Amino acid sequence: MSRSGIKAWALVHKWTSLVATAFLLMLCLTGLPLIFHDEIDHLTEDQPVFGMPGVGSSDTAPGLLPLDDMLARALANRPGEVPLYMAFDNDQPSMTITTGPRPDAPASAMTIQSFDRSTGELIGAVSEDSVSGVGAVMHFLLELHTDMFLGLPGMLFLGVMGLSFVAALVSGVVLYAPFMRKLDFGTLRTQRSARAKWLDYHNLLGITALAWMLVVGVTGVINAFAVPIEKAWKANELAAMTREYAGRAALDPVRYGSLDTAMAAARAALPGNNPQFIAFPGGTFSSNHHYAIFFQGDTPLTERLLTPALVDAETGAFTAARPMPWYYQALSLSRPLHFGDYGGLPLKLLWAALTLFTIHVLGTGLYLWLAKRKAPASAPAAGPHAAIAEPAE
Repeated sequence: MSRSGIKAWALVHKWTSLVATAFLLMLCLTGLPLIFHDEIDHLTEDQPVFGMPGVGSSDTAPGLLPLDDMLARALANRPGEVPLYMAFDNDQPSMTITTGPRPDAPASAMTIQSFDRSTGELIGAVSEDSVSGVGAVMHFLLELHTDMFLGLPGMLFLGVMGLSFVAALVSGVVLYAPFMRKLDFGTLRTQRSARAKWLDYHNLLGITALAWMLVVGVTGVINAFAVPIEKAWKANELAAMTREYAGRAALDPVRYGSLDTAMAAARAALPGNNPQFIAFPGGTFSSNHHYAIFFQGDTPLTERLLTPALVDAETGAFTAARPMPWYYQALSLSRPLHFGDYGGLPLKLLWAALTLFTIHVLGTGLYLWLAKRKAPASAPAAGPHAAIAEPAE
């Protein structure tokens, strides 16, 4: 590569790194405890004892109460509210029912009730105002990590920072080859200046964790654009599936029909799949007239890929079902991959270690930039390619 090419890539690398460093450090620090959110919840919350342990609430095992019965119990606890979501657990007979003051209620106005479907017992209810203790801390970290309490503008901004991070990684790889041309892989020049030593640590950890950082960076960008992706699905795929209902007035909640009838119709259309959640009419994931029953596969990979089945909420008649488009499938796969939720605790520990690597890379990159600015103009070069020694090489 020519010297001018190296300088050009160095400029890209320097400014994409500097622009994103502060926000990436925040994302790493908040993301580290979020990796273990399940384990933290398990340690800090009382674990319910179910009437039928080992039976998933989304299957058809005998002894589980009807969906209509469970919904009636939830609405009785929240008079005046309407159902928004019903979610299932395939490992135990627990389920959650989300209600709100109206079908398009914002998340801040929702209440989530957890039930044991084998007994009908209320396990607990959570609203935004009721979260406290460790749960409140985790909720704070999640919001800070997701949108910095700015909603969609914050999500999109962090998405742009993620793109900047990916650009910094790509440019760093381009610069790594000429920098290491005269050095063996893993060389640490501990006898040289402090800047040369930290540059070597920076480069070694950066190239070691490169693949992981690219995965987390790309999945983070995809997650940041979740709202536009969901809106695109609703405007295109969902609209096509419910074209015959276009122009009709929204269905009044008092006219909602049987959930059990709707579930039976959806299961007949998509045999061999497990329902993950039901979106009621008027919300983000459904039309104004349908129960949208989202099914998942029965393998570790396909359980992340959802297929919605639409059932007329008034009549219980099956309307349509189709797999989610590629862009929504990318979002579905990115969400768990971003936090290492695919392989249990061992993968989460690896994710945590690589997050610490990334914090070190970001910190040393900032140090190298500051050290270079403070160095006298006549100071000797830190290495054979010091001209390209910018943050995150």
